[in-house]
Amino acid sequence: MPVAAGTLRLATWHADLSRAGPGLLLRDLLKGEAQAVVAEIAAADPDVLLLTDIDYDHGAVALEALAARLEAAGAAYPHRFALRSNTGMTTGRDLDGDGRLGGPRDAQGYGQFAGQGGMALLSRIPLQLRRDFSDLLWQALPGHLRLPGDPAPEIQRLSSSGHWAVALGAGGGGLTLLAWHATPPVFDGPGDRNGRRNRDELALWQRYLDGAFGAAPDRPVLIGNANLDPARGEGRHEAMRAVLNDPRLQDPLPDVPTVDWEQTGPMRVSYLLPAAGLTVRAAEVRPPVPGQRHRMVLVTLEDP
Repeated sequence: MPVAAGTLRLATWHADLSRAGPGLLLRDLLKGEAQAVVAEIAAADPDVLLLTDIDYDHGAVALEALAARLEAAGAAYPHRFALRSNTGMTTGRDLDGDGRLGGPRDAQGYGQFAGQGGMALLSRIPLQLRRDFSDLLWQALPGHLRLPGDPAPEIQRLSSSGHWAVALGAGGGGLTLLAWHATPPVFDGPGDRNGRRNRDELALWQRYLDGAFGAAPDRPVLIGNANLDPARGEGRHEAMRAVLNDPRLQDPLPDVPTVDWEQTGPMRVSYLLPAAGLTVRAAEVRPPVPGQRHRMVLVTLEDP
């Protein structure tokens, strides 16, 4: 289906497309499993969709299998994009201090295997990578909260999954998606290492818009899973509030939860924040899908 005349529908979803081992997602997709995910994407019908919990494999074979399933369901996405994720990427260091090497917390980003729970884009519009910040060292971020005692400063990347600036081609009006999936600000100790890293993964986009890494895009759209609510749960809420109040961006869905956790109740962790100068035609958080904790976030923009 082509992009509707005069509009562009963007979406992000932390759908459960991650498995316990390499190749298992592809196996499940070829077996016809994950039907609820396929049906939801086809029903929501976004023009561009960022998935923030999908296993990455060499050649993006699982992503191609998902695209084939979607095309069979009437939702064709001829343009796909994925890069190797930092999740599960071995460092050769004992980053969690447990005396063993090769554990999921010893990787650049938590992962039981390389690429577990990465990111991917499905699009009806051509995609072009503008910048990839996924290999930026944590200590290289201006104003970072990394402590001197945090391990491996010379190799520790900031991104737990990835940070991509991806331009939309013809029909996208020059938009640039700033896509990321941050670490949860929990599962650490009194030093709040994950909380500080989570904050800095979000702060990277503000530094980019400030011009700290060269020319910033004219019409950015922050899109992805910040793993941070502006008020509820763990994490540095003031960092999320600062982004939501940034005059360069707009928030079409204030205070609308995107996930419901047993421990915390409803929280907002996935975001789609267009540039302030863009016209939002509609915005919604989709109803829950059986078997899925997170809900899809959709924003429809007027012809940008």
